[in-house]
Amino acid sequence: MRRIFGFLIGIFVGWLVGSALALLLAPASGEKLRTDLRSRSSGFVGEIKTAAGTRRKQLEDQLAALRAPRTTEKSA
Repeated sequence: MRRIFGFLIGIFVGWLVGSALALLLAPASGEKLRTDLRSRSSGFVGEIKTAAGTRRKQLEDQLAALRAPRTTEKSA
């Protein structure tokens, strides 16, 4: 869990640094660039939410399977 959290922090920091550099070095106008960045960031956030929802469902299914009572019969 700690590795995943660290990875997500790294992605977020990379996204912030990349956005700042893009704003400073981009040849496009400021307004057009901000519009493009907003649309890309909302797409990125949507992808993260979808991936998190999928992973959450997988983990909930695994937890339910672990919590389910085992029905094993002993042979006499």
